[in-house]
Amino acid sequence: MPIPDPIAIRHGDRLALSRALTAVENNQPESRELLSALFPFTGQAHLIGITGAPGTGKSTLVNQLAKNLRREGHPDHPPQVAIIAVDPSSPFSGGALLGDRIRMADLAGDESIFIRSMASRGALGGLAHSTASFVTLLDSAGFDLIIIETVGAGQAEVDIASLAHTVLVVEAPGLGDDIQAIKAGILEIADIIVVNKADRPGADNTARALRVMLEMAQSQTSGPQGKHISKDPCVPSTSAKPATAAWDPPVHTIVATEGKGVQAVIEDIQRHARYLKGSGLWRQKEATRLRRDLEALIRDTLVNQWQQRRDQDQFEQVLADVIQRKYSPVEAVEKLL
Repeated sequence: MPIPDPIAIRHGDRLALSRALTAVENNQPESRELLSALFPFTGQAHLIGITGAPGTGKSTLVNQLAKNLRREGHPDHPPQVAIIAVDPSSPFSGGALLGDRIRMADLAGDESIFIRSMASRGALGGLAHSTASFVTLLDSAGFDLIIIETVGAGQAEVDIASLAHTVLVVEAPGLGDDIQAIKAGILEIADIIVVNKADRPGADNTARALRVMLEMAQSQTSGPQGKHISKDPCVPSTSAKPATAAWDPPVHTIVATEGKGVQAVIEDIQRHARYLKGSGLWRQKEATRLRRDLEALIRDTLVNQWQQRRDQDQFEQVLADVIQRKYSPVEAVEKLL
């Protein structure tokens, strides 16, 4: 397949953009040249991560956020919204249902909303390996807001913190997730917490428990003089934020299926973007994201180079020796390298 024209992507050609996303997802060689050509035009979009356990209503919330965000701004120039929905892959077939497109079917008629589903393909952390490259393409195509919905794998969701500017953690009453959330570090990455399905019994108790957990988490991530320490795991814990008020993650109760409470969530998303830019944390998050991308590319490149150069017969022999307990895996790696 010929490489899509970068100029066409910059001018909003959806067919060229779709082909480019497919080339990136399939790791086609021409996709790297395309990403390099488009990278200088990135860095403008607000990246919003949506994460949480399965069944909390993440896709329904994304649907409502996209519809409401489109109403913001100037009537003649409403924001362009892109959605990346990462679905889990089968560990056996490698396929994925990509069912988020079904849940967001009512967005299909809006030409300013672009939805792309992608399979996780076994990637941990709730994101696919090519998600960051998808962000590069969509950012360069002029989208103002890019919403990234993660797999929802429970305790492996924290990777979204190094990709998104604003992270929404979605919870729901009755799922028994309160203890799991604090165990997994989910609350520590949250910029905004949303308790969905608030029309169900126990929603107020869930919101109350989450607020208590937030207070506990904040007491552990504050400096000796009460200075806020960035929640981003890539940022050294010694780097206190500039001399502005710390961001306290709000807790919202909503009913996403009816749109109740969604506007208040949007207002806090916009408020958080202003906070990041005013405090200097926006640039810090961008630097962290690019550092992670670079490190991941180095790892992938080194692994691919080793696989291309390895002696398959030697590998099989060493593997057989490991199976027979002649070598430990650590000793085997030393022999193979």
